[in-house]
Amino acid sequence: MVEKKDWKEFQNTGLLLIINQILHIFGWAIVFQIDNETNKIIDVYPARVKFRGFAEKNTTDAYIKLTKYMLENAEELNKEVQES
Repeated sequence: MVEKKDWKEFQNTGLLLIINQILHIFGWAIVFQIDNETNKIIDVYPARVKFRGFAEKNTTDAYIKLTKYMLENAEELNKEVQES
């Protein structure tokens, strides 16, 4: 199964920050370019970065979002792995 999703939904799960934490180890990140006027994502690309981590508040917010996502999707995720 492959179900295309948009970048905003991915970001809203908290996964973007979690994945970028891993990528930061190697000096990489997934970057979202946001239009300041519309607040819409206009580009997404991988980039080399000097950043190594995120502020505690940002990390905590991402963990909360990810926990909520897992709670809301646990049954479906479990069903998918059982069908494999």
